[in-house]
Amino acid sequence: MARRAAAAALLVTAALLPGGTAVAAGTPGGYGFAPGARPVEGAAGAPDARPLEAGGTYRSSLPRHDTVYYRVGLDAGSTAYVSVTAVPGAGDEVTAADGLRVALRDADGGSCSLNTVIFGAARSARPLTAQVVREVRDRGKRCQAAGTYYLTVERTRPQDSPQGAWALELTVATEPGPARAGPTGAPEDWDSATPAPPTGAPGRLRGADGFAGATLVGPGVWRDTVRPGQTLYYKVPVDWGRRPYASVDLEGATGGSGYTDGALRLALYTPVRGEVHGAARGYSGRRTTVGLAALPPAAHANRHSADSRVSGMRFAGDYYLVVHLSAKVADGFGDGPFGLTLRVRVDGTVRPGPGYDGTARPEGVFDVSTWNPAVAAATGGGGDGGGAARGDSATRAALAVGGIGTGTALLLGLGVWTAVARRGAGAAAQPRNRAQKPTA
Repeated sequence: MARRAAAAALLVTAALLPGGTAVAAGTPGGYGFAPGARPVEGAAGAPDARPLEAGGTYRSSLPRHDTVYYRVGLDAGSTAYVSVTAVPGAGDEVTAADGLRVALRDADGGSCSLNTVIFGAARSARPLTAQVVREVRDRGKRCQAAGTYYLTVERTRPQDSPQGAWALELTVATEPGPARAGPTGAPEDWDSATPAPPTGAPGRLRGADGFAGATLVGPGVWRDTVRPGQTLYYKVPVDWGRRPYASVDLEGATGGSGYTDGALRLALYTPVRGEVHGAARGYSGRRTTVGLAALPPAAHANRHSADSRVSGMRFAGDYYLVVHLSAKVADGFGDGPFGLTLRVRVDGTVRPGPGYDGTARPEGVFDVSTWNPAVAAATGGGGDGGGAARGDSATRAALAVGGIGTGTALLLGLGVWTAVARRGAGAAAQPRNRAQKPTA
């Protein structure tokens, strides 16, 4: 019976993961594009721009010196989130100031949103994700009307950038307005102290190589491996009223010498791929840890804050943890792999959401995947999760896996299950202090 269950788990995993790959996390510098992403060619100007539809995922490319245009049709009642992930070629040499710039403009050329991300001090070619937002506001004056909007994508330093075209993954998501009026100011009372990382025996998992196939992970301690130049993707279910925290430990090298600035990077992204917070640390061959800053509980009113760490926590859903190890680590310490320990907490009490007056696109993007602590424990660890919510076993039947020591196949199978899982009871809320005011 155990053998049949284990075989079924492996078959489900292999069939549903992008590309049919059950365990491969991708090669250094690689990226796992969404299966079924529609190809679209960027235009040289607005008149020829091809359309991107709400809820859609697309593949395109970005030449070195060009600015490419896309067209997005928006209504007057939904906030829109357009995200672009640029993937340099494997082995590309990049500068610290090189990167990706995206902008959203209305039909008259007025600027709605602009965002720039760069490779930074690590100078490591990695997938870069930038998001622009068309925010619907009660007293908004610009970019509020229904109609045609234009997305532009370009490199920040084309003169210093690698010659080859970068592959692009583009997504368009829309969020309906709330069904009932809520606060018009960001919450100020929340615990701004950095949470303690969870402890305990680690479970094992394998990070994915892109947003679309991100590995589902719950609260606890998890072991993985990473190679220089590799980027790993995980997703953490976060319900209304709850907040995530994560840190990453990179093991020390067994030999070699040197120092790589900004070598280990950890970032948190929203369910629609907007960066909430990112942090990086250098690596000298010794054990290195990088952690996220404290974040507020997910609440619709957070969007009114000027602090991106607060405004990013504006909805429930599966948030993404993205880990990157600089390719330059290999120069001093070899190609690895290096051991990685991911520590995840999710604190707070589940609260009612705002109730949306309409349907999000893609549908279900602000729903929360089921995470079952009992299933996690069966995979060989997880530690003290810091208040893991109880999964509803009635909503999703757990695969009974026997004889798989690491539990990798089961965790990957869970990673493709997305469902609404409103928990009936959450952990007790942490003591709250007055948060520091964001600085200008």
